[in-house]
Amino acid sequence: MTKNQIAIIGGGPAGLMAAETLSRLGHRIAIYDSMPTVARKFLLAGKSGLNITHSEDYGVFATRFGAASVRLRAALDDFQPDDVRAWAQGLGTETFIGSSGRVFPKVMKASPLLRAWLARLDAADVSIMTRHRWCGFEDGSLVFETPKGRELMRHDVVLLALGGASYARLGSDAAWISWLRDKGIDIATFQPANCGFDVTWSATFSERFAGEPLKAVTATSQAGTFPGEFVISKTGIEGSLVYAHAAALRDRLAKTGEVSLIVDLAPGRNEERLARDLARQDPKASFSNRLRKGASIEGVKAGLLRELADPAVLSHPENLASLIKALPIPLLRPRPIAEAISSAGGIRWDELDERYMLKKLPGMFVAGEMIDWEAPTGGYLLTACFATGHAAAKGMDSWLKAS
Repeated sequence: MTKNQIAIIGGGPAGLMAAETLSRLGHRIAIYDSMPTVARKFLLAGKSGLNITHSEDYGVFATRFGAASVRLRAALDDFQPDDVRAWAQGLGTETFIGSSGRVFPKVMKASPLLRAWLARLDAADVSIMTRHRWCGFEDGSLVFETPKGRELMRHDVVLLALGGASYARLGSDAAWISWLRDKGIDIATFQPANCGFDVTWSATFSERFAGEPLKAVTATSQAGTFPGEFVISKTGIEGSLVYAHAAALRDRLAKTGEVSLIVDLAPGRNEERLARDLARQDPKASFSNRLRKGASIEGVKAGLLRELADPAVLSHPENLASLIKALPIPLLRPRPIAEAISSAGGIRWDELDERYMLKKLPGMFVAGEMIDWEAPTGGYLLTACFATGHAAAKGMDSWLKAS
């Protein structure tokens, strides 16, 4: 059997941050990851510009995690967005604040930051064992499938940082659920978060407008009203504005069986003005021309009105204006969790102590998306993964010193 003082299972942002924190505290660490290389989801997130954190007021930032905000607060307080930026700067990655308040590396990629991070861990003598898939417990040991076959390993303390259930092809397949449930750990069922939704489009609308963005709109759900844009897909809707509402829409759909996203197609114009301008149009003109001249709406926005509205409504200026300002898009279901940016659910907070240790498995800690929390896009998810990895590492150090 092999013995290392500390094992970290999972080489994503939470696991790597825990390794860095523990190495600074003088510990020897081995990271085990099932994939050929670590941090694959981190790299995928960086392909379109790595949104590393957010610049909004920290008091507001810390509330963005829904019901888990209170439990996450201590970890976030100890590793705030400014600390994330300073950490990236220390690895040679300068950051900037975008127009939305989101924070990105100036190079707009994850790969340079990850390379520098792994070089730092290598210099600290952190071992990274790839193609080592954790397969549960046996006789007080951890079981791994490795390139050399099945191996049993014992460790003084273990951190699980295996991620949630989205993007399983990149390693976070949630296979660990059954092994922890067998140990009596209560786990909330995973659900898609930051996801798209299916809509019953006609074949004509889907073929014509799939891939088209709806820009300069606002959308309303129980989460509130936010400006932004989203995209028509072959099966429904997706994109940043949809993701901002995803948790509220998903939960409402599960509770009532029906939900609509309410979209304002002309947020810069009030309903009364729209109705007057539409009423001035020649009733003999085509609907497209009346809509374009009276409301400056055309293309995919006009198509969406045709797709969802009763034709009788479209001929009445006041009713049409009302729809333009509040068009309901009825949603069928969230897209599959495999397509979601992140997941909701995981190990319930009551199973963890304040050090992020599993109460029923002394010496075993948890960080990142394995825990029952979710966050909107905008840098919140990644910051909380860093913060929980950092907090769990300090908890591990504290537990080892007290043992």
